[in-house]
Amino acid sequence: MQTGQSVSVIPGAQTIPSCTVAQLLVQYLLAEGVTKVFGIPGGAAVWLMEELKKHADQIEFVICRHESGAAYMADGHARATRGLGVVLTTSGPGATNAVSGAMNAQASNVSLLVITGEVPEKYFGQGYLQEGTDAKLDVNVIFRNAVESSAMISSPSNFQTLFQQALRNARSLPNRAAHISLPNDVAGTCISPPPTKPTPSSYQARAACADPEALKTSLHELLQARRPLIFLGNGSREALAQPERLKAFTEFVDRFGIPVMTTPDAKGIFPESHELSLRNYGMCASAWPDLYIRPLGDPDHYDALMVLGSTLGELATTTAASNPYNKALLPTQHFIQLDLDASVIGRDFPVTRGVIGEIGASLDVLLQHAHQYHHPDPAKVDERKAYVRQIKQSHTAWADPEGRDSDKAPVHPAAMIRVINELVREGEIFIDAGNCVGWSLNNLVVDPPVRYQSALAMGPMGFGVAAVVGAKMAQPDKPCVAIVGDGAFMMHGAEVSTAAQYRTGAVWVVLYDNDLAMVSQGMAQLLPPAPSWQDYYKLGAPDLVLFSQGLGAEAVAITPDQGTESFKAALVKALDSAQTSGKPQVIVVHINTQPSPPYGWPVLPIPSCTLPSASAAGGDSSL
Repeated sequence: MQTGQSVSVIPGAQTIPSCTVAQLLVQYLLAEGVTKVFGIPGGAAVWLMEELKKHADQIEFVICRHESGAAYMADGHARATRGLGVVLTTSGPGATNAVSGAMNAQASNVSLLVITGEVPEKYFGQGYLQEGTDAKLDVNVIFRNAVESSAMISSPSNFQTLFQQALRNARSLPNRAAHISLPNDVAGTCISPPPTKPTPSSYQARAACADPEALKTSLHELLQARRPLIFLGNGSREALAQPERLKAFTEFVDRFGIPVMTTPDAKGIFPESHELSLRNYGMCASAWPDLYIRPLGDPDHYDALMVLGSTLGELATTTAASNPYNKALLPTQHFIQLDLDASVIGRDFPVTRGVIGEIGASLDVLLQHAHQYHHPDPAKVDERKAYVRQIKQSHTAWADPEGRDSDKAPVHPAAMIRVINELVREGEIFIDAGNCVGWSLNNLVVDPPVRYQSALAMGPMGFGVAAVVGAKMAQPDKPCVAIVGDGAFMMHGAEVSTAAQYRTGAVWVVLYDNDLAMVSQGMAQLLPPAPSWQDYYKLGAPDLVLFSQGLGAEAVAITPDQGTESFKAALVKALDSAQTSGKPQVIVVHINTQPSPPYGWPVLPIPSCTLPSASAAGGDSSL
């Protein structure tokens, strides 16, 4: 086996004593600021597990209950720290179990590194237990088709080259997921000559590119418009997470009177209580964006849109499921789309100007140029602000304002969201897949420092259930709340045990309806009659309070005869106990099952299929 290093020596770089591949890998993680690795140990990663044990005072190996849960947890930790999430699994099924979480991180612009062990190279192709490379199951190929990059370390000589590339890909902008497969014997092999000390600045750089001329022209078009609008996507999250830039951007839109809306997965990256915020567009949107945009053909239809960091995919641009990719989003004059990924510009909507650039650097150019060279027209600014005020004063943002204000029993889901909104004033709110998405999008008002975390590009059930644990581990002094359905909670609720083991006071609010309600309610509207879908997707009436208590949580049910005030009292207690005791908290809310979020499902026409007659078909009509 080769042991020579192929990485070029950097002049003046510091070398470290000869070490194994596993030892050097841990040094890379330390250099990247990694403090936690999430996963499940196994026989294909013994040398790396041994090295993590030696560095337990610097990197904690968090033992999860399922590899998918581990990947979601690492995702949540990465979101909360804005750093690198790391997953470690064994080979074979351990590796494939982590694919969904890795794919979700890739789609959600989260920096994630998955390290999977592999059987010793010398046994490839011999039917070794859980072999995942030279057998029918090719883990490397599976990950390669799910994340930004995947590679197998075949020798100590290529370890640094391939591992640095994985780190570059994971830490790039947009953030991505990467995978490394590490055979056991390679992990335990010494590297010679001694390797250079891992230094991130020597092998990676963060994108900070902008197109000043295109941005100046785009800014001019935006500011000359009568009804301009800015549309923020999840690709703007990292840029606006910097307080100084968010402050400058807020001052800019206020100075020029430009309203702002966000995609669903970017909800709250611009404060939704701001007078110029129209809140989120797309799926289960606030009512306000459509009222500002106006329908196509309307004399007051808006005339300029600047999209920052959104692919303009289905959920971002569909305000009713019956009308996907709503063409009302097309302005009468200027459609400007700015993104670092050139492949998404103009993909779903024709643009008048596409600009390639990193959002943070591009915003800095825009804001500086606007400050130095542009002066607002006070009459235009006052007119637009008055128009937005009139929209807000005459139209509620909620699809069901009566339901949101309700105190009746059983708890209305919109009212439940309102209570969470009132009590959670900082920290992270994780949204799982299902109706919790629709209720939260339409009824939460998110202002920094609260951060709304979702996974709407892929929408895996169970994401929020596990991710909130990783986030709480990263931010032990701040509330971290997951809003989840009962179906999703049963998928990854075992990770409540992980939270209990590590004294992690995450809080779960479970919408309990004993049903996969997003599906059953959707099918009832798509393919009526509705009664035919009742009870079709029931979940067996599990006792989720006993389930949670058995896993180490403090848990309580809000029963069907209890209203919103009972839920509010339970959430106050749970938030306090999570901080003081470090125990996970679960509130199982038996919700009113009648209302549904405002998805705008159509009624589907029933297909009418008839076989052509034998004569019309020209003879034999048999299949």
